Amino acid sequence: MFRTALRNVLAHKARLLMTVLAVMLGVAFVSGTLVFTDTLSNAFRNQSAKSYDDVAVAVTSYADANDAKQEPGLSQATVDRIGKLEGVASVTGRVDGFAGVADPDGKLIGVGWSNKGANFAPGKGGKDSAYDFTEGSGPVKDDQIALDKDTAAKGAYQVGDTVRVATNGPVKEYTLAGVFTTDDGAVNAGGSLVLFDTSVAQKLYLKPGYFTSLTVTAAPGADDSRILDAVEPLLPENAEAQTGAALADEQAKSIEEGLSGLNQMLLGFAGIALFVGVFLISNTFTMLVAQRTKELALMRAVGASRKQITRSVLAEAGVVGLVASVVGFALGIGLAAGLRSGMAAFGMKVPDGPLVIGTTPLLSALGVGVLITMLAAWLPGRRAAKIPPVAAMSSVHAVATTKSLVVRNSIGGFLTAAGAALIVAGAAAGSDGRWTIAGGAFLALVGVIVLIPLLSRPVIALVRPLLISAFGVSGKLASQNAVRNPRRTGATASALAIGLTLVTGLSVLGVTVGTALDKMTTDQIKADYMVVMASGGDLDQSALAALEKAPGVAAVSPQQSAYFEIKDEFVSASAITPGDIERVLKVEVVNGSLDSLGDGRIAVAEKTAAKQGWKVGDTLPVTFNDDKKGSLKVGAVYKDSEFLSPVLVDTKVVAPHETKPYIPQIFVTMDGGQTAANEKALVNALGDNPAINVMDKQDIRDQFGGMINMMLNIMYGLLAMALIIAVLGVVNTLAMSVFERQQEIGMLRAIGLDRRRVKRMVRLEAVVISVFGAVVGIGLGSFLGWAIGQTIKSDLPGYALVIPWDRIGIFLVLAALVGVLAAMWPARSAARLNMLNAIKAE
Repeated sequence: MFRTALRNVLAHKARLLMTVLAVMLGVAFVSGTLVFTDTLSNAFRNQSAKSYDDVAVAVTSYADANDAKQEPGLSQATVDRIGKLEGVASVTGRVDGFAGVADPDGKLIGVGWSNKGANFAPGKGGKDSAYDFTEGSGPVKDDQIALDKDTAAKGAYQVGDTVRVATNGPVKEYTLAGVFTTDDGAVNAGGSLVLFDTSVAQKLYLKPGYFTSLTVTAAPGADDSRILDAVEPLLPENAEAQTGAALADEQAKSIEEGLSGLNQMLLGFAGIALFVGVFLISNTFTMLVAQRTKELALMRAVGASRKQITRSVLAEAGVVGLVASVVGFALGIGLAAGLRSGMAAFGMKVPDGPLVIGTTPLLSALGVGVLITMLAAWLPGRRAAKIPPVAAMSSVHAVATTKSLVVRNSIGGFLTAAGAALIVAGAAAGSDGRWTIAGGAFLALVGVIVLIPLLSRPVIALVRPLLISAFGVSGKLASQNAVRNPRRTGATASALAIGLTLVTGLSVLGVTVGTALDKMTTDQIKADYMVVMASGGDLDQSALAALEKAPGVAAVSPQQSAYFEIKDEFVSASAITPGDIERVLKVEVVNGSLDSLGDGRIAVAEKTAAKQGWKVGDTLPVTFNDDKKGSLKVGAVYKDSEFLSPVLVDTKVVAPHETKPYIPQIFVTMDGGQTAANEKALVNALGDNPAINVMDKQDIRDQFGGMINMMLNIMYGLLAMALIIAVLGVVNTLAMSVFERQQEIGMLRAIGLDRRRVKRMVRLEAVVISVFGAVVGIGLGSFLGWAIGQTIKSDLPGYALVIPWDRIGIFLVLAALVGVLAAMWPARSAARLNMLNAIKAE
C-alpha cells in the first residue's frame, strides 16, 4: 500500500503542487521564526557575556536624583573604598543619560529614545576598555566629546569638527576629539552615543562626584564572590551589587523573555497560515479521492480493507508533508537570514554571530508539516474508505446523504449561535469579557466554516442575475459551477474568509480607536503647539522660560508632574500655569473657578472629588514631595480629562518642594494660530534644539494615529502569508475542477463556446468564490471588531464604532483581483483543451 501511495504521489505531482506550496510556506514561517529568534538570542547573549568578561562585580544605584534626602548615586568616596579592597584591580564609575547630536542641517541623528550620553572613563593607560577608538582619542576636557562611528558618519563629522549636542538643557557646542566603535545596545538599536569627560557627564546627568554604576575588575587569582561579599557592606541602601557572571546570566534571561513575545506573536501568525492551509490540503485530497474512485474500488475488490485505503491516503499525505517540510525548513533558514539583514537595513544592528540552526526548529518543521498534512487528509481518506466497491466501479460517485447534510448544518448552526451569544455576552461584560469574546470568536468561526457550503447557494444566487446580464452564458455557467459542489466551494472560500475575518476585525478596531484618539486630541487640546523631548523624557525648566519669552506667544503652560500625600494617600497632580491652562487645554469646570488656582488653591477632577468626598472650599492637609507639610484649599472641580491629572495646582505652589521639576510637555497657544513663522519663532526660542520637538495639532494627531496605522500595517504583513495560501487554494480548486470537467468543457467548445468565453467562465467562477469568501470574512470580522471595541469603550472617551468602508471596499476589490489572478493558469488550461480528446476523456 505504501508503494501504491508513493506511485500516486508521483503520478499526481502537478495536482499536489499547491498543497506542497501551502505546507512549505507555513513551515517556512514556523522554522524561520524559530531560527531567527534563536539567532538573535544567541547573538545578544554572547554580546552580554563578552561585556562582562572582565567584570568581577557590578554595582548599580537606584537612588532618586531628585530626592534631597538621599545621595543621588554612588559617591567618589565609595569608589575609593572599594578600590582599596583586597583582590580589586580597578574600579570604573559610569554615569549616563540622554544626549542628542545634530547633523549639519540641525536635525537629530538617531531615533530619540535610543540616543545616549555617557562618560569616558580612562584607566591607567589612558584607555577605556568599553570603547575602541578608530580615530582620535577620548574627551579629557570640558569642551570635548567623542562619537560612535555610525553617528559620526551620518553627520559627516571629522575629528576636530564642532558638534552641537543637546541634553535635557540648552544646546551646547563641543569639539570632536575621537570616533569609536562599541557594542552598546543604544547604538545597535539605531541610536547614537556621545562620550563626555567624566566631570561634564556628572554635571549633566547627576551631580559632581557621583556615579550611577560601578564595574569592579579583579586582580589575578582573586575570587569574584569574596570581592562581592566585601563590596556589599560599603554600599548605600539604594544600591545593589552582583558578580559579572550573575549579571550576564540575568541579562541573558531578560533577552530570552524579551524575545519570547516576538516569538509567540510570529508563531501565532504562522499557526493562522497553517490553519488556512488545512482547507487547501483537505480540498486537494478530497478531489483526488473523487477522481480515483474506480482505482480505489478496484483495490477494495482485490482485497484491500477500509483501513488500508485510509492508510494509503494518509501515506500520500505523509510523503507530501515530508517533502514540503524539508523544502520549507530550507526556505525558513533563508527567511531568518533575510530578517536579520532586514533589521540592519532599518538601522537596527544585530551583534555578529552565526545563524543558529538547532534541533528544535528542524523537528518542529518536520512535525508541523507532516502532522498538519496528514490531519487535513484524514477525513478525505476516511471518506475514500467508505465508498462501496460496486458503486465506485459503476462510476456512481458517493454523494452526501440528506442525513449527513442535516447533521452538518445543525452542528454549524449550533456552533455559530453559541459563538455569537458568547461574543455578545463578552461585549456586554466590558473589559472583563475579552476572553469570553475570544472563545466565542473561535466557536463562531468554526460554525461559519461548517455552514459555508449551505450559505454558498443563496448568496451566489443573489449575484447570478448580475452575472448573466453582464457576461451572458459565461456568467450563467460560472454561477452554476460555483455551487455545483458546495462543500468544495465552501472549503475554498473558508480559507479567504479566515484571513479577511482577522484583517477586517483589526481594521474596524484600529480605525475606531484611531478616530476616538483623534477626536479626543482635537477636542481636548486648544493649544497650537505641544513641545516635547524627542527622547520621550522630561524638558528642562529653561525650555519653559524660553517659550514664555518667545515672540507671539499668547498662552503657555507646562504639564508638570507632581505628587502630594493627602490623608495618607498619594495623589497625582498636574502643575500648570493659572490663567493659561484653560487657553491651551479644555478644562470643563463643574463647580468653583479656575481663577482660584492663581491664589494657591487646587482644582480636583470630578471622579476623584466624588470618591474622596471633597468639595469646593474644603481645606486638605498635604504632605509635599520633600516631606514638608501644609494645607491646600479646593477652589474648583472639573470634568476628568485624559490630558490632566486628578489634581491641578499652580507650578509656584510645588516649586519650593521640587529639586528638579519633571515637565513631559509644554502647551503653547500663539497669536495668529499655527503658521510657519510662529513655529520658527518657537524653534528659535528653544535654541534650534534638535532634541526638542515642536509639534502642531496634525503632528499630535499623527503621533497617536501613526502608531495604530503602523501596528495595522505590521498585522497586514503578517497575515499576508495566510492570504497567499488562500490564493493557492483558489488556484488549486479551479485547476482540479477544470481537470474533472474536461469532458464537459469539450462539449461546450463543440457546441460553440469559444476559448475567450471559456476563459471568462473560469475567471468569473474564481471571482465569485473569492468575493463570497471575502463577504463572509468581512461580515464576521466587523462583528468581532465591534465586540472587542465594547471592551475598551469605558477607557476611551468619545469611543464610537467606525466601519472603514473605504478599506472594506479595497478588500472586496482585492478579493476579486485574487480570483482573476488565481484563474489565469486554470482558465488558460481550460481554453487550450483539445475538444475531441476532452470529449473522449472519462
